[in-house]
Amino acid sequence: WIPSANNINQRADTGNSSAFNRYAQLTFGWSREGETAPWYMPTFNHDNLDLRTAAAGHARDYIAGAGATDGTTDGTTHPGDGTDAYWSENDTFDNSAGIWPGVTLENEAAQNLRQQRAPMTIEQWSNLLPYQQIGDFWVVDHTTGWAYWASLLEPGKASSYLLDAAELTEAIEDTVFNGSYYYGIHVDSQLISPDNSEEFLPGGDSRLEAFLTGIKNNSMNESGTSNPRYEVDSPPSDFNFDTMLPGRVFTMAGEEYLYLEDMGNNNHMIIRHEAIRNTSFNDQPQVLSNWFSGLDAGVQAMVQPVSISNPAPSALYHLLTGLDEQHSHGWLPDNLDPFPAAAADVTTVNPSGTPQAFALSLADLMRLSTPEGPFPTFRLRVGARESWWWLRTPSTVSLGNAWSILRGVSPEFGSRGFLAARRLSQVNDSGGGVRPVIIVHQ
Repeated sequence: WIPSANNINQRADTGNSSAFNRYAQLTFGWSREGETAPWYMPTFNHDNLDLRTAAAGHARDYIAGAGATDGTTDGTTHPGDGTDAYWSENDTFDNSAGIWPGVTLENEAAQNLRQQRAPMTIEQWSNLLPYQQIGDFWVVDHTTGWAYWASLLEPGKASSYLLDAAELTEAIEDTVFNGSYYYGIHVDSQLISPDNSEEFLPGGDSRLEAFLTGIKNNSMNESGTSNPRYEVDSPPSDFNFDTMLPGRVFTMAGEEYLYLEDMGNNNHMIIRHEAIRNTSFNDQPQVLSNWFSGLDAGVQAMVQPVSISNPAPSALYHLLTGLDEQHSHGWLPDNLDPFPAAAADVTTVNPSGTPQAFALSLADLMRLSTPEGPFPTFRLRVGARESWWWLRTPSTVSLGNAWSILRGVSPEFGSRGFLAARRLSQVNDSGGGVRPVIIVHQ
């Protein structure tokens, strides 16, 4: 199967790719009215050298089925009927008896990532704006047929559907007069890490290398590889922040960061990629001070002065609109008009201030949560390695609660990374905590 360059739903007229055009129509991506993403039962096969898949229902694992290529040979390796509606939230399956290949434990259903865009070819991908080119969606190299998920998958996460259905047309009945027919789709999964993605470059589209580099860096920039790869720990002098786009991940002087924005005048806002776990809102000022003191001297010398109020102006959640569950969580409030001080609490360079680390305010988050910004989706607001994090804005009068970005899946939005108001200020757990931000000058 090779898609046409400008239409993933149309097979290319090359080789044998178009032979089934009149017999079967493929449906790519996943979309259901009123639903966000399907649930699935994670595989019990935890051995990365064992190529057996989680084949359920009509699916046939080629290895388990000893070459199963028909509709009758048993090659199932997983419970369920293979449809996207079979599993739902809170479902479990106990494999302690070893019914299916893999570990003998009980699994709980998990949810696929929400499709940010419909699957597309790399030709179509190239027409997106740079800030749109990395995200939760599939891109197919139409020269080879290989499909690539357009962002790094965190451990324990599953992509959205590449292929939802194959529907046979009436033409198959006209062709097969007597006997029976079986239509199967052979899927070859070659999961790649950032360290070996170059193995897929030979024979691929000329844009593939830049695309795979962008996935590693979590951002596309104009010069592609002008900065070190995201995992290469490099000194400040190796970076050219002017070429970075919001969302770019990089490692500088022992710390992993995410680029937030170009603030003008050669100033750039960056945030620690992972929250500092086991740290509370109440301890945030001291945690930020300790973290800043431990930074490399070369990085400290770049940090610009800011003025941060302690405590920051409050934005009382029950008086804001645009959030769900009694105004306590969601994407963003409609505005901060009832709280002008909180609305004005936007972090900027202040020559009268102090070079320091700080936490984002609610006003900062609202400014950065845009399609062009570093937080275009719920999921991309979650810290690295699934960490939740505090803002600096209190959400109640007594300062007993504060705004935060949570990592759990919201039942209303079907995604992680939603804004929440009711987290107690003294909460201190291993799931997340303080997420330092600095403004550097280059």
